[in-house]
Amino acid sequence: MIEIKSLQQGKVGVTQLDDAAFAGRHNPVVLREAVLMYEANRRVGTASTLTRSEVKGTTHKMFRQKGTGRGRKGDRKAPGLRGGGVAHGPKPRDFSYSLPRKALRRALVVAMAGKLRDGEVLRWEGDALSGGKPSTKSVRASLHTLGAGDNALVVAPGAVDQDLVLSVRNLPRVRVLPADDVSAYDVVAHRYVVFLDNAYEMLTARLDSGRQGAAAPEAEEGSAS
Repeated sequence: MIEIKSLQQGKVGVTQLDDAAFAGRHNPVVLREAVLMYEANRRVGTASTLTRSEVKGTTHKMFRQKGTGRGRKGDRKAPGLRGGGVAHGPKPRDFSYSLPRKALRRALVVAMAGKLRDGEVLRWEGDALSGGKPSTKSVRASLHTLGAGDNALVVAPGAVDQDLVLSVRNLPRVRVLPADDVSAYDVVAHRYVVFLDNAYEMLTARLDSGRQGAAAPEAEEGSAS
């Protein structure tokens, strides 16, 4: 068990969380690989340059091959000339790729273990919006009271309340996600991770179910042999 800071009905206290799901030795390499994958998948890949065949202009040779005392030249669209085409330049491409689900799950475990170790996991219990309507001011004040400031990932136990989404959309470094959609990239992209109510338990249950699902085929293979 680990003690973390919590906020309930506007009062700051301390609560305990079961950190068994994030215990043990962790390999940071898998987290690095996952972050690189998420960053690559975010790339638009629309950079494009014109080759000499795509540049608009004449293909007429600038001057004769011999007898001028100058270097040999082709047309004005050659890559060596100003305004000419680009040799080996970028073209639109898809940078996205994927890692195995087991590796992504392990990366999330490593990211959460680091947040727990650094004391950057917080809990927010009760109704996040006391007035029952969107309020950026109240949500920001609650996050500051909790110690998360303006840089936090808020994790909801289930579907995210639309009023809460509207309340944080003007806070550039605050994001709200359900526990089922949290990734390692979301965790490391924010300074603090704030769990609403039982969102932490739902996240650990998700990781446990994934671990058991991965172990089941291995057990079947062992029994068959």
